[in-house]
Amino acid sequence: MNTAHHNIKTSHRSSTDFVLEPQDNERLSNLCGQFDDHLRQLERRLGVEINNRGNLFHIIGDQGSVSATEKIIQELYELAEETVLTPEVVHLYLQESGVEELLEEDVPEHVVIRTKRCLIKPRGANQRRYVNNIQQNDINFGVGPAGTGKTYLAVACAVEALEHDLARRVILVRPAVEAGENLGFLPGDLSQKVDPYLRPLYDALYEMLGFEKVAKLIERNVIEVAPLAFMRGRTLNDAFIILDEAQNTTVEQMKMFLTRTGYGSTAVITGDVTQIDLPRGKKSGLRHVIDVLKDEEDISFTFFKSRDVVRHPLVSRILDAYEDYERKEKIGDL
Repeated sequence: MNTAHHNIKTSHRSSTDFVLEPQDNERLSNLCGQFDDHLRQLERRLGVEINNRGNLFHIIGDQGSVSATEKIIQELYELAEETVLTPEVVHLYLQESGVEELLEEDVPEHVVIRTKRCLIKPRGANQRRYVNNIQQNDINFGVGPAGTGKTYLAVACAVEALEHDLARRVILVRPAVEAGENLGFLPGDLSQKVDPYLRPLYDALYEMLGFEKVAKLIERNVIEVAPLAFMRGRTLNDAFIILDEAQNTTVEQMKMFLTRTGYGSTAVITGDVTQIDLPRGKKSGLRHVIDVLKDEEDISFTFFKSRDVVRHPLVSRILDAYEDYERKEKIGDL
């Protein structure tokens, strides 16, 4: 098998382009799966972003994950010549390869977040890498499934920055895209209507600062909660800004948000590219920005994997069961 290759590497991430040969559309379709399910499965398990046009593939992620994913795709393409690939076959292939265990790269062991109420120690290599990146870079992306601690750790870093005078304000931002619910049916004005969608951010703040302290800081505008649309035209200096659910930003909104960052500010952008609620045909700003900024200095990307989920083990199984059911429903609708 011949492979055309071009590697781009930086300290935080890597990308690669390669061509699967020989070109065979039926084999390629078998590799990718119904609605690209197999590629999405590899993204979740290996913590990468996979894009392809026909047999030309483009992968972005941590250097080790990118190399491993390319190798797995090449091997699965060979397997696809004689075997009908299913999510179960891909799952077993990944397990037997042992690749996920090999991807635990060396990261700083002693990474902690110090707040007045508690000392927070990230769990696992990816969480440590994520916090270390936030502490060292101005703009940081945490990309991966729900339950991996992306939002919680970002809020913890924001509280630490506030308490140690590294930031004067904390700004919590979320795109007002409805995940199946209708904002119009919620009581209150616009800011109150956005609040339920910011509940994970509030819960983390209450745990680290206490309910009364959070209420006072919001009243004094030290903590600000803002829909993404309200960010237009502002420049934010000496602030710690968290954009949550960033997969639901458009390309234009993501560009607008990133250009609001001012001097002395830190921005953390979190999202899950497999859970996009944008209207059909709208490109996710998070998917797009990973490719646009992958080679820029002082910008970090941490790609979380499904094995980084720190919720109850049943949660992972429930998510897998829903995905399996929805996939079968899609096939049934064809």
